[in-house]
This record gives sequence, C-alpha cells and structure tokens, in this order.
Amino acid sequence: MEQRSFEVIPGKKEPQRASGFVAPTSSMDVARPDLARKKKKRRVIIIGASVLGLAAIWIAVSRLKPAAPSVDRSSVWVDTVKRGPMLRQVRGLGTLVPEDIRWVAAAKDGRVEKIVVRPGAHVEPDTLLVELSSSDLQQAARDAELQEKAAESDLVTLRATLQRELLNQESTTAQVHSEYQQAKMQAETNDNLKKNGLIADLEYKTSIIKRDELASRDEIEKKRLTFAGDSIEPQLASKQAAVDQLKASAQMRVNEVENLHVRAGMTGVLQQLPVEVGQRVIPGTNIARVADPTKLKAQVKIAETQAKDVQINQPASIDTRNGVVAGHVTRVDPAVEQGTVTVDVALDDALPKGARPDLSVDGTIELERLNDVLYVGRPAFAQDGATVGVFKVAANGEAIRGPVHFGRSSVNTIEILSGLNVGDQVILSDTSAYDSHDRIKLN
Repeated sequence: MEQRSFEVIPGKKEPQRASGFVAPTSSMDVARPDLARKKKKRRVIIIGASVLGLAAIWIAVSRLKPAAPSVDRSSVWVDTVKRGPMLRQVRGLGTLVPEDIRWVAAAKDGRVEKIVVRPGAHVEPDTLLVELSSSDLQQAARDAELQEKAAESDLVTLRATLQRELLNQESTTAQVHSEYQQAKMQAETNDNLKKNGLIADLEYKTSIIKRDELASRDEIEKKRLTFAGDSIEPQLASKQAAVDQLKASAQMRVNEVENLHVRAGMTGVLQQLPVEVGQRVIPGTNIARVADPTKLKAQVKIAETQAKDVQINQPASIDTRNGVVAGHVTRVDPAVEQGTVTVDVALDDALPKGARPDLSVDGTIELERLNDVLYVGRPAFAQDGATVGVFKVAANGEAIRGPVHFGRSSVNTIEILSGLNVGDQVILSDTSAYDSHDRIKLN
C-alpha cells in the first residue's frame, strides 16, 4: 500500500486513527509523495559521498611512505670506505699439540696388574709404566726355553758322534794304508826273488794281487776319510739351524713376557693412561700416550669457506693469550670435518711460559697483500663475491639500503668491487631486523 504524507493545517484537529482507519475531518490532508523520494535521494547521495571520501583517503594513505624505524647510532657499527693496501687473513681457533707423539699398545693379551706411573710424569725410554700378566705367555716362554736346551744338547751329541766317526775312519784308513805298504814291499821282494828263480810263480802272483787289492782299498779309505771330514759341517749346520730357530722362538717368547712390562719408549711426558688395574687388554689396545712437550705445533680450525686459499708455507701467527708466536703453515687437511679444515702451523719462535699441549690458541694465517683496492670493514653478513644490500649513511641522518658487490675478504676487512665510493659510511652491524625497510633513521 502506498505510503502517503499528510500536512496538518493549522487550526484544524489532527485526524484520529483507529485500526488503520483515518477518520474523516472537516478539511482534507494534503498528500506529499515527492517528500519521501527527496529523503531517499538525499540518503543515497550522503552514502555515496562517504564511500568516495573513504576511498580517496585510503588511496592517499596507501601512497604514503612508511615511517623509517629509528635506531640509536651508538648501537650500530659504522665504518668508512677507504682505498689503499689490504692484508688478507683468515682466523680460527685451535690447540697446541705435540709434534712427537707415541702411543704404547699392548703386544699380546694380558691383564693389568700394576700401574707404576700416572699421567703428567716425566718419563724416559726405559721408564716402566704398567705391569701386565699372562700365564699363557709365561708357560709358552718356559716351553720354548726347554726346547732350545734340548736342541742344543742334540747338537753337542751330534758333534761328538761325527768326531768319533771321523776318528774311526782315520784309524781304518791308516790301517789299510799300512797293510798296503806291507803288501807293496812284499810284492817288490817277491819280484826280485822271481827274477832269481827263488820263489814259486803262484806265491809271486798272490803277492801281486794282494798288493793291488790293498792299493784299491787304500784309495777307497782315503776317499771315505775325506767324505767323513767334509760331511761334518753340513750336518752340524743343519742341526745348528734347528737350534737357532728354537733359540729365536724362545727369545721371542721371552720378549713377549718382557713386553708385559710396558715401557715409555721415548723421552717426554705421560699424557694419557686409559687403563685400570684388573682390566683385560687385547693386542693393539692403547695403554699409554707419551709426548714430547718441548716440541709443539698449532692445529687451527679454519672455516671451509675461507680455507680454499690457505697454502703451505704461508706465514701465520699464534696467539697463546700469553704472547704471540710466529709460524708457518706445514699441512692442510684435505678433508672437511664439521664445517672446518684443520691446518697445522709449525712454530718458528720459542713458546711463551705456560704453553703446554692442548692449550687453546687463536691462529691467524696471512693469505696475501692487496695493493690499491677499495675496502671497508667486513659486515657481519658479507661473503666473498656476494652482492648484498648495505645501509649507507646519508647526510640527513638516514641510512639508505643499496646493493654492494664485494670481492675478496679478510678477517676484519673486505674488498669492494662496486656500489660504494671512498668516504662512504656504511653500517657493518647485523641489520637483518630491518630487512623489510629500505631506510632507517639514525638518532
């Protein structure tokens, strides 16, 4: 049902309404249908103007630059870009270790019976460290000793037997030779008698045959004597070899028993003794570690990203916290362990007092000297050859981020290839908290 508006005429009573029925009055109300349309139109215009106003405000606000965060200048590290010579170095933590180290290992099975010396003691090569026991080794040594004595006894018996046989052969040879000489003389006598016809022909021939027989026997016995004399040495040598073998075996057993007395083997300091009384050890078990504390070297751990330029014989310096010692690189470990490369540094100067094995040190290795390069203090986030955003301090007190291409780096400085000029001031501190901002305000 269409709504209608009525205007009340002054002096007239307001029509009464009951149950939606308008009572007739003496004068008629005037309908105003255009008034509702005007109100509706006014509301639409107000709403549209409000929406347009909010949109304009939103666009204007969105185009405003965000306020730069404020940073206390004293809380950041600022450095100035310079040009000139730059010394490239790498640094790492390390320890002093002995150059001469000897691990004393168990040669045979045994049980620790006694610990004579404790770690920290000065030792000599023959210093007794630990006493082991092994009933099997001791029994084997006794058996080997008895076998050696039995073989030596057999050798003596063989030598006596051969000498006796040689003497018997000499006696036989002499007897046969004597008989031959007699038969020879008899044959010569019979020959003279035969010429004078004073002997029978049979007797003469018999003496000749006997002489020839004894001559042959004499030659044979001489050969037997020579053979008997020549065969003595080979037989004795064979037996002597057996005796020497058993003697060596017995000596080896004795040495094994002697090795149960573990000795240092070198002059130095006993560093470790990882065994206890009653412990069972097997061959190859490390019983003690001895090192010479007067000859130390430094083992420095260099980050794998910085170790690529480390070379043999490069100069280095070792800070022992009680003095700085010059040295040079002697070895670079080819393997990477836990992100670091181990570098051995030989010490060229004498160590300060208090230096000892396993002492923590700082090592600095000089890689090269660069002449006339643009450089600045190394930012916390800078890497060799990387291009990163760096905050450069402007004249108005703000720091504006800009890309900088870095080159070769050192411990505290890094080369600049592009992005900065001499005299520029940059923030070297960690600014990762402001990665979402291109500028910061320094107070």
